[in-house]
Amino acid sequence: MRGLSKYKTQTKTPKIMNKKFAIQLMKSGLFFSAEFTKKDGTTRTINGRTGVKKHLKPESKGSAYDARELGYLPVYDVQQKGYRLINLQTITKVNKIKIK
Repeated sequence: MRGLSKYKTQTKTPKIMNKKFAIQLMKSGLFFSAEFTKKDGTTRTINGRTGVKKHLKPESKGSAYDARELGYLPVYDVQQKGYRLINLQTITKVNKIKIK
């Protein structure tokens, strides 16, 4: 155990994240936390992940529009147990890291 200290690396969490990298992180399918501004101007924090198919209703037709084309990211909200759309233009933080 004596020599393990040289293998420990100290990684610092960045204070600012690139928006393109943040979107990639959210689309990866891993759990994340995101803060964004809703249409009504209020700020919302969501904990969720993309790519969840378990809770889809088999008889649903889907939406009449493609949310991704309009700049939204469909996400499964773990706390609310439902699907939500995140406006990618108004993201302020991902995993508590500010977006520039």
